[in-house]
Amino acid sequence: MTAQTNRQFLLAKRPVGAATRDTFTYQEVPVGNLADGQVLVRNEYLSLDPAMRGWMNEGKSYIPPVGIGEVMRALGVGQVIASNNPKFAVGDYVNGALGVQDYFLGEPRGFYKVDPKLAPLPRYLSALGMTGMTAYFALLDTGAPKAGETVVISGAAGAVGSIAGQIAKIKGCRVVGIAGGADKCKFLVDELGFDAAIDYKSEDVPAALKRECPKGVDVYFDNVGGEILDAVLSRLALKARVVICGAISQYNNKGSREGPRQLPVTAGQSGAHGRVCGDGPCGELCRRRAGNGRLDGPRQAQEQGRYCRRPGDVPGDADEAVQRRELRQVGTEGQLTHHRAMVGLGPEG
Repeated sequence: MTAQTNRQFLLAKRPVGAATRDTFTYQEVPVGNLADGQVLVRNEYLSLDPAMRGWMNEGKSYIPPVGIGEVMRALGVGQVIASNNPKFAVGDYVNGALGVQDYFLGEPRGFYKVDPKLAPLPRYLSALGMTGMTAYFALLDTGAPKAGETVVISGAAGAVGSIAGQIAKIKGCRVVGIAGGADKCKFLVDELGFDAAIDYKSEDVPAALKRECPKGVDVYFDNVGGEILDAVLSRLALKARVVICGAISQYNNKGSREGPRQLPVTAGQSGAHGRVCGDGPCGELCRRRAGNGRLDGPRQAQEQGRYCRRPGDVPGDADEAVQRRELRQVGTEGQLTHHRAMVGLGPEG
């Protein structure tokens, strides 16, 4: 293994505003030797996520920042090509924080096995990965949408928003997506089945929300923050629920981030909750499958045909095994279209 070369991107400095090329250092180093408990993984796909910008910042967050001089953190899927860890064998495919590099060498903390026979590997970074679970648990646990309600999703053409909107449609809701550009809006309606889409780049968002949500917004799934968050807050229905999942419009701010200027939550008896994938049932599922070194249940559920279209279709609605089967069903049977920025790794050039 020592003859192989590992191409890596390391965090060189903490960016102010948008990250640029000099935010990173590129290096080529030999692949090292395995120690006890370690695995060597050849990275097949890496995911490019907005969260990566936040991981570059110093300060308190839900996850420690990437250290200066460390390989840039990135989620990925790859194949184990050497192992000194009893939970993982050579040939296993795994999902984990592999980093922006050709090979991961280290202890597989939080890694779990995935099966390319059940779904294409990239899907484990989208509908069946962190973004899919974030959309699923945040929408259903916090948003709690009911059939006939109006659900609005910002960043709707992104990795999380596109999945959340499709799940809301499965639940029988009217779904309105907010995205930037005519192509994205067409994608939401024509391919993902949203009821309507608002192009924030060419439309007056408050006026469009009034047009598309005449009775107000029952559930708002926010991925962007800023002015769009303000616009939707002003249209909340009585006892609406707001899921604060992201604030991508604020990530590259050089000064302090803007907070919401509209605060109708108390008057409308609404609730706003922040969610990351490590919270609640989603976090417990991640910890459980990482502890097992595998994702429990999907193969048996697929073989036995015990998929449910909605949690309520199976007794034990709150049981995480049921939720896993539903997420796996909509991902593997093609009922969710996944949309995420990923790169496949191969030889240079």
